[in-house]
Amino acid sequence: MTLSAAKTALCLVPVRVLLVGNKEEDFFLIREILERSGKALATELDHAHSLEEARFMLGERTYGLVLLQYDAENAAAAQMLSIALHDGASVPFILLTENADETAVAQIIGAGIWDSLEKSDLNGANLVRTIRSTLVLHSMQQGQQASEESLRKLSRAVEQSADAIMITDRDGVIEYVNPAFESLSGYANGEAIGKTPRILKSGEQSPSVYHDMWQTILAGNSYCSILVNRKKNGQLYYVEESISPVRDSAGEITHFIANARDLTGRMRLEAQLSQAQKMDAVGRLAGGVAHDFNNLLTIITSYSELALDSVQRGSNLDNKLHEIISAARRAAQLTRQLLAFSRKQTQSLRVLELNPAIAVITKTLNRLIGEDIELNFIAGDGLGPVRADPVQLEQILMNLAANARDAMPQGGHLTIETSQVCLDEEYVHYKHAMIPRGSYSLITVTDDGCGISSEDMPHIFEPFYTAKALGEGTGLGLATVYGIVKQNKGFVWVYSEVRKGTIFKIYLPCVADALHPTQTLRPDLAESVQGSETILLVEDEEAVRRATAEFLRLQGYTVIEARDGLQALAIAKSDGGTIDLVVTDVVMPNMSGGQLALELQSISPPTKVLFVSGYAGKTVIDHRVTDLETNFLQKPFTLGQFSAKIRQALHPEVALTIDQGTAVPLLAK
Repeated sequence: MTLSAAKTALCLVPVRVLLVGNKEEDFFLIREILERSGKALATELDHAHSLEEARFMLGERTYGLVLLQYDAENAAAAQMLSIALHDGASVPFILLTENADETAVAQIIGAGIWDSLEKSDLNGANLVRTIRSTLVLHSMQQGQQASEESLRKLSRAVEQSADAIMITDRDGVIEYVNPAFESLSGYANGEAIGKTPRILKSGEQSPSVYHDMWQTILAGNSYCSILVNRKKNGQLYYVEESISPVRDSAGEITHFIANARDLTGRMRLEAQLSQAQKMDAVGRLAGGVAHDFNNLLTIITSYSELALDSVQRGSNLDNKLHEIISAARRAAQLTRQLLAFSRKQTQSLRVLELNPAIAVITKTLNRLIGEDIELNFIAGDGLGPVRADPVQLEQILMNLAANARDAMPQGGHLTIETSQVCLDEEYVHYKHAMIPRGSYSLITVTDDGCGISSEDMPHIFEPFYTAKALGEGTGLGLATVYGIVKQNKGFVWVYSEVRKGTIFKIYLPCVADALHPTQTLRPDLAESVQGSETILLVEDEEAVRRATAEFLRLQGYTVIEARDGLQALAIAKSDGGTIDLVVTDVVMPNMSGGQLALELQSISPPTKVLFVSGYAGKTVIDHRVTDLETNFLQKPFTLGQFSAKIRQALHPEVALTIDQGTAVPLLAK
């Protein structure tokens, strides 16, 4: 409160005054003086005859001033003052003295009394002046235990703010940082004070950004922007920065205060959302072109394999045809990887032998990880078969290999090893209580890269969590690995040390009572399984239909061709029941393969159907194809795969697992 404001308040508001003393004549004298001075000082006077009565009255009512009678023989006055101060009373005291010792009065004033007045000088002018000056000074001081409290509150708010706050002088030298700044930037208070904000410079902004910032704040305006800063440990982080000038009483800029809100998490989520949207767009594009692309590859591989039957093995032309087939398979593999990456493939579980499946996948991984990383596959003995989707198995290994590649930018070693393990009671009890006991096929993926930090380790399987810089990772790779493994009732554990490498262990439960393969069939045309049944071939792509029909006839089948579902339905109605198997494309004009199968059931329920398609799994399911394992074959396929799948459809009592052109018969359970 200012002096003028305090004086104005005294004129407007009556001051309640308490006179403490046992001399009645003093009370009447002071009351008369105060009443005469009412225009200069409005008061209401009460009288306490003793210290005990005064203590009671001070507790019952609020007083603006206490007049305390004192003489040399009454030492209790000092005690009264001490008690009042001890009780936290903020009321000012004026000591009315009579022949008092100056030393004693000085001690009392030093103990907290506000002023003193000799009774011999007690008149209207002196009393009013003393009271007014005491009350004004008290009011001003009270306005100041308020200013300091406001400052303390402000200081606590700044110290406890979640935003990083920094104060610099006009030249940009840091004078203060709050704890949130220390936590966000990694710079301790002593490391930042005396430096300039250039310690946070990331190099991600152009010099013009900082030039515009200084021009704005030096002109007296506030600056707001999103900036990329660098922590003490080198990591980048995003902040929403607000910088404002601080002026003195003359209006001159003396300091700048910067408030920074951490946006790193939000920016990461936005980037991940953008990446997820890109992935979805890629998936849509891949699904859209997969049909036509896979049909073309089917034509290439089918005619190339048919041509192999007309050339001498080992000849120059034979080698060239095999190169064409190999290139077509690699192209098909790329399409399959694209669909798997964009998560457009559905799960197609089958009984797998891990060693041959992984051996094929490792050929793809060599191209993924680069020539400066040595890849080794160590196939263990005695592995039990597992039930898994080959595409998902490939996705697991591709994600782990990609992570290992990023952890070894200067090259290194990547090892994939399989082994058979039996997790017994002791292992479960002492290591991983949530794992069911039993037999597992173990895939161990080891690299000697930079390793995973202890801070990142608890979060590596969380969706969208990544320790990589923004734009360098989606945070979905290991989350996908975890999800696939759990979907297959397996478990994954990781062991890592910084600068020493990482080990992933994937446990897949073995299939109970599954029999091992008894024979392996090569995909060569001459060794494909022969047949004599009648097949209705439904395919709207004429080139695919011609190549497929030619192959089936060479295999001994009687083939009836139809260009779409409607024509196939008409043929089936007039056939008379001689058709043993309908091989149909899924997505066709006029009538889809799924609808055709439903119509055939009403005409001839025993009719068996094999679906083929170049579309991704979800599209196939949308067309009422529900069993992707037993009655579906994805284009492009080799003729050996096609032949084996037909035998499986015609004779379901013999189950066939087909992988990369190899048909492996398994006795049905």
